[in-house]
Amino acid sequence: MNRWLHIFHKYKDKEFIYIIPIVLMSIKVRLDYVLYRFHSGKGIPYSDDSQWYLNYASALMNNWKIGLHMNDILYLGYNLLLTLLMALFKDPKVVVIIQAVTAGLSVILVYQIARILFNRLTAIIASLFFYDIWGITMWASYILTDSFFISLLLLCIYLLLMAFETKKKAYFVLFIVFSIYMLVFRPTGVVSLAFILFYIIYRKRLNVAVIASFIKKHKYIVGSAAALLAAVSIYLVAGHKLTPLITSIQFNAKMVLYNIYAKGWIYDRASSYDYAYRPDYRIDIMNSLVLSYMIHNWDHIMVLYGRRVIAFLGMWVWKTDVTHVRGIVKLIYNLLPTFLFIFGTIAAIVNGIFRRTSIIWFTFFAVFAFCIVLFIDGMYRYKAPALPFIAIAAGYGAERLLYLAYLLAKQFSRKPVGKLVQLWDKKTNCDWLA
Repeated sequence: MNRWLHIFHKYKDKEFIYIIPIVLMSIKVRLDYVLYRFHSGKGIPYSDDSQWYLNYASALMNNWKIGLHMNDILYLGYNLLLTLLMALFKDPKVVVIIQAVTAGLSVILVYQIARILFNRLTAIIASLFFYDIWGITMWASYILTDSFFISLLLLCIYLLLMAFETKKKAYFVLFIVFSIYMLVFRPTGVVSLAFILFYIIYRKRLNVAVIASFIKKHKYIVGSAAALLAAVSIYLVAGHKLTPLITSIQFNAKMVLYNIYAKGWIYDRASSYDYAYRPDYRIDIMNSLVLSYMIHNWDHIMVLYGRRVIAFLGMWVWKTDVTHVRGIVKLIYNLLPTFLFIFGTIAAIVNGIFRRTSIIWFTFFAVFAFCIVLFIDGMYRYKAPALPFIAIAAGYGAERLLYLAYLLAKQFSRKPVGKLVQLWDKKTNCDWLA
């Protein structure tokens, strides 16, 4: 026993002891599913979007011409990455395998983010929650932006946290580089980066005076960047280079309003849970289609958003039957992640660490807002980037519950359970979990 305790105390603070087993499990889960599809003859799951990306990559390899349509610009990062991978490996199956391995390795970033913000036990629990999430595994098997984007988002947040914790400029520079890349990887990247910047302002308590002081201190760098941005903007506007982008954005906004909002769709297709109403199509506010529609139909839109908030939990909310015991048990099981997420949120606020750890909730809310304002994908594809952060917040909630149970058990020191807890605390020193 003493020998095992000696080994335990020698290696208990080595992070790789906890990370390696979880990483191996995570990679195995993702590769097992991908290889199962290949060996069973099912192949890569089909999607119209997947074919569009593959066609775009093929065209880009042939003529190296990038268009100015909204999809060309806002998906530029993924299009270039897919083009590079297809140029190197030729076979989409290899790209999917790379995605699966990358998705498996992303559990390292989940662990490290949770470890930096909370403690080791939270990191372990969050990683165990994340390693076999079906949404992560499923989207890693598609030729779509989702899988790589989730890893990129986690990487950006890890680099930002390391920049705060270590004060090393290298991390901050890398964060800027990957953030710019994320900005053009897919539209969700724009929203995610906006909330990440809000986290920086919130955490650092930045105000006008602090920002003005920073600008004054780095006036030459800031001035040069502003001049460059102004010159590029003038060139693009004067040369009508942005016309295709603006036109395509307006067209897509009209499509969402008239094909999703006007029909009261919760998802990207009709369902029996939609909200039917008679829209007001007048365009009489600042000659803006979007602004006019949102103002004239705001009451109906609020109801639609409310339904999407409920739907965001999962398709199971519409299919829950609590008229029998099995349905009640299933409901409790489905609500458990939500309960842990809420409990973790409350615990972070009560314990006074919310400001420092709020990047978890800001990033989640970025994805949440994107889904509520636009629509929820029928397969919950657009929710996928929020899954790692739900796992981390739920992991913290679970850790706090375990700690609460631990404290309660210690109160009963005269009972057998309490004696076992005291013995464990004395022999192992639970501080290693902090």
